[in-house]
Amino acid sequence: MIEPAFSIGIEEEYLLVDRDSLALAEAPQSMMDACSAELQDQVSPEFLNCQIEIGTKVCRDVHEARADLKRLRSCVSREAAKFNLAPIAASCHPFSDWRDQKHTDKQRYNTLSNDLAGVVQRMLICGMHVHVGIEDPDRRIDLMNQMSYFLPHLLALSCSSPFWQGQDTGLDSYRLTVFDNLPRTGLPPRMTSFGEFERSVQILVDIGVIEDSSKIWWDLRPSSKFPTIESRICDVQPRLEDTLCLAAITQAWARMLWRLAIKNQRWRIYDTFLIAENRWRAQRYGVREGLLDFGLGEVVPMTTLMDELMELTGEDLAYFNSLDEVARAHNIAQNGTSADRQRRVYKNKMDQGDDKDTALRAVVQHLIDEFHADL
Repeated sequence: MIEPAFSIGIEEEYLLVDRDSLALAEAPQSMMDACSAELQDQVSPEFLNCQIEIGTKVCRDVHEARADLKRLRSCVSREAAKFNLAPIAASCHPFSDWRDQKHTDKQRYNTLSNDLAGVVQRMLICGMHVHVGIEDPDRRIDLMNQMSYFLPHLLALSCSSPFWQGQDTGLDSYRLTVFDNLPRTGLPPRMTSFGEFERSVQILVDIGVIEDSSKIWWDLRPSSKFPTIESRICDVQPRLEDTLCLAAITQAWARMLWRLAIKNQRWRIYDTFLIAENRWRAQRYGVREGLLDFGLGEVVPMTTLMDELMELTGEDLAYFNSLDEVARAHNIAQNGTSADRQRRVYKNKMDQGDDKDTALRAVVQHLIDEFHADL
């Protein structure tokens, strides 16, 4: 049995803000040109003019990914600073209005705007995607069916979008609420083979609804470009080390499930209805309220679930030498996500007697500071 590569690639989307007003700002073409000259195809515009997307090279592990991600983030930050701009890696801007943003003038985005109408106009959101290299297409589908169980765990650890248009939404990942308005989103359906996936996609292609599987936006999908499974559930992370933690967990879970598979074992597959309940809990509460353990039949705190993660994937963490990176997940579960930190900044400013607008700007400045802390 040849072991899959389990290589990883990380994609991140950032928002650009004016360093003085801290509101969203469009990316100047000369800034994009400078980033492209240095980073080549590892950087690209996103749907809105105030967004920019980066993607790492194919990396063996999070140690390779750290070096590449730091290089990418540093380049975007340096070129943005020349125009008095700064990137933030949060899934929603705390106060800017989606009505004031314009989408990028590219055929792909013009088509999206036309096809998805008013729904896509609200897509002022940023995500983080993790690819895991698995060469066998049918193995990708088999592992996807099992990995769906763990998607709410990843979401809970990643929440970074509590605010929307100047309001605390009460949700820790409001990004997902916005994104779920699009078609072909949410938890992936259970499939028996890669051929079944291809046949289902081809029906939509033949009818002319979509051009290819890149328009399938499930939380976890077979990549349309690479021999990978692609996790799309996570909010983007202000802290680089939190990004690496989530990527390392995704990689370790994939290998753990593969180890079960080659022993003719598997993770129990639960109905999507039940996994969706945990997805909602993660979206609503982040790490604060725990997730449902269907085997135990009770809600289990996230700190306990992270201890179980370390136990389940211990062999895989040793294989990838990522124990320290994944150990960070327990700290996130215990001390809170970016959503919790943003709320603390906001509350501290309000408690000091500042007005709401000042408090929200402080949240943006906090996000700028976190982005640059690891560079």
